[in-house]
Amino acid sequence: MTEKADLTSIDVTAVLDRAAAGGRITPEEALVLYRDAPLHALGAAADAVRRRKYAGIEHIATYIIERNINYTNVCVTACKFCAFYAAPKDTAKGWTRDLDDILRRCAETVELGGTQIMFQGGHHPDYGVEYYEKHFKAIKDAFPQLVIHSLGASEVEHMARISGVSVEEAITRIHAAGLDSFAGAGAELLPARPRKAIAPLKESGERWLEIMETAHRLGVESTSTMLMGTGETNAERIEHLRMIRDVQDRTGGFRAFIPYTYQPENNHLKGRTQATIFEYLRMIAIARLFMDNIQHIQGSWLTTGKEVGQLSLHYGADDLGSIMLEENVVSSAGAKHRSNRLEIIDLIRKAGRVPAQRTTTYEHIVVHDDPANDPVDERVMSHISSTAIAGGTAHPELKLLASN
Repeated sequence: MTEKADLTSIDVTAVLDRAAAGGRITPEEALVLYRDAPLHALGAAADAVRRRKYAGIEHIATYIIERNINYTNVCVTACKFCAFYAAPKDTAKGWTRDLDDILRRCAETVELGGTQIMFQGGHHPDYGVEYYEKHFKAIKDAFPQLVIHSLGASEVEHMARISGVSVEEAITRIHAAGLDSFAGAGAELLPARPRKAIAPLKESGERWLEIMETAHRLGVESTSTMLMGTGETNAERIEHLRMIRDVQDRTGGFRAFIPYTYQPENNHLKGRTQATIFEYLRMIAIARLFMDNIQHIQGSWLTTGKEVGQLSLHYGADDLGSIMLEENVVSSAGAKHRSNRLEIIDLIRKAGRVPAQRTTTYEHIVVHDDPANDPVDERVMSHISSTAIAGGTAHPELKLLASN
C-alpha cells in the first residue's frame, strides 16, 4: 500500500460506523480514515470502542509513577533523531552511571511511590548480556517491589551480539535476572524506507518484530511504540500499525500501543519535519480503531503537551502515561513539558474521567474517586533530576538519600 493507492471506492462513513461498532478494518480503510475522516467523528468512533472495551470501568483513566534511569549515553547506533547519545570516542560527552548511583535512584523512586523503572541507555560497545544480568539482579535484590519495564528489541540484538549468544538466550537470561517486561523501545518506524532514513544502523523493522515475538513466546510481554514526524508518509504510519497488529494476532504479547512525536532540537534531522497535534490525535484514534487486539492506548503529555494529552482521552486513549520522575532522552531533544501527580489527576478529572494510579500491568493501585482524599505529596513530580537540564538536576534540593 502506498500514499497514491486508489482508495476512492472506500466509503468513509460506512467504514467509520463499522469500526465504531467493533468491526475489524483493513490497512487501506485505516489509511482513508486517518486521512479523510472528520476529526470529531474519528474521535467519537474511537471513544465508542474504548467505552465498549472498558465497559464497567469506562469512566476511569489511568497513570503510573515511574522513573527512567539512564545507565549510559554512549551508543554506537547514532540514530539521526536522537539528541541523547554520545559516540564511543566522544569521551567529553559520554558518561556511564555506576551501580550505586542507579540503586540510589531506585530508592528515591520507591520513596516517592513509584512502582516501575525504565532502564534506558545507549548501545554501549562493551555492554553485553552480563552487564544487564548484573544490574537487573542488583536492582531486584535491593528493591523487589520495583517492576523493571525496560529495553526493547534493539538492545537485545546488541547485547546478544556483544556476548556472542542467541537472542533467545539473551532474553531468557535477563528475564531470569529480573527484567519483568520490555518497554518496546527502538520501534521508531518499522517500515523499511523511513527506518533506514532515521536509524540506518538499527535492525530492520521485521527483525524488531521477530525479537519481540520471540520475547512473547518466552513469556516476556511488552508494549509497542511509534515515533511520528520524521518524514514518514501517512501510508507508512498505517503500515507500522499493520506490522504490529499482525504480530499481536499471533502472540497477544503487546500490552499497549504508545505513539509519540519527534522532538526537533539538538539532532541531525534538525526539525525539518514534525507531526502536528492533529496528526497525533488522529493517530491515537486510528490506533484504537485499527489495533483491535491491543488493550491499552496511551496518550502522551511529555512530547505533545498536557492539554493534548488530556484531549487524547477523548480520542480513544485509556491511559495518560507516567509521571516521569526522571527523563533525559526526549528532554535532550527539546521536550519541555513538565508535570506532577496532582496536575495529572486534575487533567484526568477535568476530562470527565476518574483518575487511577496503575501498575505496569494496568491493575488499579488506587482510584481517586473523591478529591478530598487526593494524595498531597508535592515531591511527586516529573524530572526531579535530568541531565538535559543545566546543572544536571531540576530539583537539587531533593536528596532523599545521601549519595554514596
